[in-house]
Amino acid sequence: MTAPESAPGVELAPFAGIASFMRSPVTRDLAGVDVAVVGIPFDGGTSFRSGARFGPRRIREASLMLWGGYNNALALKPLDVLKVVDYGDVNVIPPSIDRTMAHIEAEVGAVVAAGATVVALGGDHSVTLPLLRAHARKLGQLGVVHFDAHPDTWDREFDEQPYSHGTPFRRGIEEGIIDPSRYVQVGLRGPTSGAGDWQWARERGVRAITMEDVAELGLPAVVRTMREALRGPVYVSLDIDAADPAFAPATGTPEVGGFTSQQMLQLVRGLRGVEIVGCDLVEVCPPYDHGDITSILAANLAFELLSVLAVRRRGG
Repeated sequence: MTAPESAPGVELAPFAGIASFMRSPVTRDLAGVDVAVVGIPFDGGTSFRSGARFGPRRIREASLMLWGGYNNALALKPLDVLKVVDYGDVNVIPPSIDRTMAHIEAEVGAVVAAGATVVALGGDHSVTLPLLRAHARKLGQLGVVHFDAHPDTWDREFDEQPYSHGTPFRRGIEEGIIDPSRYVQVGLRGPTSGAGDWQWARERGVRAITMEDVAELGLPAVVRTMREALRGPVYVSLDIDAADPAFAPATGTPEVGGFTSQQMLQLVRGLRGVEIVGCDLVEVCPPYDHGDITSILAANLAFELLSVLAVRRRGG
């Protein structure tokens, strides 16, 4: 297979040139495209630290260290298997979560309809609901694997406002676009407002793997348990706060006691072979970063998502 087209400046050092994701060509021409990287720079749904609107840009910058990257753990170069483009960013409306969600659903829906798999870079976790809607419109009810310190199945965070970064999966279940029996949450931990905060999803058949479960079972068993729920078309949503703040300090709602960077890589690699139809990586909040620790981890996790997509495409 010939090397894929790349953005101008690919021959330059990582600190030079245009910062598209892994130097992929920046285009909205989706003819023959396998994967479109889409930025969603919106943080109007956050309840604590704002700043995730800067996440897509910083993740792209960190990804320049990955151009042409060979994934030794999975034994392939994803960009040799997949035609990947950087689609640019969705047009967001900072004062309006409703209008922004409509834009996300429409723009990403067009990408999905064209046959490309979306890797979305957020943005806070509220952007996942319109992403799920866009995918379900074409694919029907979805299975979901959701890496997060929080369940994000609360009902309301702000008075009667139904949308925030703490509600996308509750709304998705209520709207019938998520199949709870094929939905697994991985990494839950930390204090909540009450004992019932984790129960709403469980009562509807969602499988929850807490960090206490991880400590008891070990990571290989967690991966096996996670995969048991992942049948049919699966959407992957990765909140960077699944990682411990020691490894990802720049996030909207940090929780201690999370995964290490290496564990996060292993979890994503554990999805190889799963029928992934779309994914997002959210809640990177660069104003709180130190030495780009969080953005570098996020770029590498996006690279691993591309790699597991490539493994399935290759037939591995």
